[in-house]
Amino acid sequence: DAVRIFHLATEEAWTSAVSVGTYTVSTLGLDLAEVGFIHCSQAPQVAGVHERFYRDVAEPLRLLTIDTDLLTSPWQLDPVEGEALPFPHIYGPLNVDAVVSAEPFTG
Repeated sequence: DAVRIFHLATEEAWTSAVSVGTYTVSTLGLDLAEVGFIHCSQAPQVAGVHERFYRDVAEPLRLLTIDTDLLTSPWQLDPVEGEALPFPHIYGPLNVDAVVSAEPFTG
């Protein structure tokens, strides 16, 4: 079965990714090249990630829903210290056709 994972993106970063076909923002203000992977979340983790890292972001956000079966880069669940659930990380660019929805996100 396909697994759905999630990533919060700024409207600007997502629009830019759609035009080039790949998304390479790891997390707010950091690129894939700097971090080595793209941070994602399982469904129960989205609200906490938004609260911790994005609550002061004024620009519009999109919640990307990613179908892992469609990814062209490898991904895995990685344990994170102090977290009950492991976090999904994509180890390479996110191909935009693996994103099955990019809904506006308001938290």
